[in-house]
Amino acid sequence: RRIMEISGATSRRSVQTFGRKKTATAVAHVTQGQGLIKVNGRPLSLVQPEILRIKVLEPILLLGSARFANVDIRVRVKGGGSVSKIYAIRQAIAKGIVAWFQKYVDEASKREVKDILLAYDRSLLVADPRRCEPKKFGGSGARSRYQKSYR
Repeated sequence: RRIMEISGATSRRSVQTFGRKKTATAVAHVTQGQGLIKVNGRPLSLVQPEILRIKVLEPILLLGSARFANVDIRVRVKGGGSVSKIYAIRQAIAKGIVAWFQKYVDEASKREVKDILLAYDRSLLVADPRRCEPKKFGGSGARSRYQKSYR
């Protein structure tokens, strides 16, 4: 009897996805709900910096709020700077909704959602592989060298 109660509590439909940019990592937990989207426990309207808030809203604006109406998305983000965090959040949200459609809705609508996102910006679903290059000796940075003198 106890096992049935525990398994009944954990049978909520959910998917977990992540988004990355440089050293920032965002984990999106998509569950069945009523259209609630929170980042580190705060609503999207309070995401800082204000200028880049529209970047976080892009997946919602592209797909329309109707597709987000029956899901709750909770995003945890850490590492990196403020801009990297924004890009990681938007990628996690976009990947989360695609994964939700694949798992709980049909394949055709998942393909439609994926095509809309990829047509707008590939970085919404595919991580940027660029990283900071380490500094080497003989110069001030990764590629620049100290000035050379002949006399």
